[in-house]
Amino acid sequence: MANGMPTEVIHRLQRVLLFQSVSHKGLRAIVSAATEIDVPAGKILVEQGDSGRELFVIIRGTAEVFRGGRKLRELIPGEFFGEMALLSPTPRTATVKARTDMRVMVLDAREMEVILERERTLGQKLLEAMAQRIRQVEQGAVSH
Repeated sequence: MANGMPTEVIHRLQRVLLFQSVSHKGLRAIVSAATEIDVPAGKILVEQGDSGRELFVIIRGTAEVFRGGRKLRELIPGEFFGEMALLSPTPRTATVKARTDMRVMVLDAREMEVILERERTLGQKLLEAMAQRIRQVEQGAVSH
């Protein structure tokens, strides 16, 4: 255990690209702010056009991303979604559906605001991810 947090949890979070540069103190804050939930295959986690202010990090399983009914990509463990809704209160830009049974970590905007204040690099990574996803949409790119 590192400072009261199981080493396995630290390593799991550090494998998530978004959290790689976050301090151990920041990782502890993320773990205490997050809710982990199990999601059955076929369940829609977010629906295009709906409101929401949560960020989801995939711990286990896979999900598919759809926009306008068209599959854009598949998400795997360590990937995340919901950063646009987290940073800006606008409707969801895509639908994300569990392809397999999943375990996800959910962080809401209020909890993340406190963490982002202390972990500036995390905010930068979120903005980079959002910009990359916007570019992919503009280019009609499909990944995975």
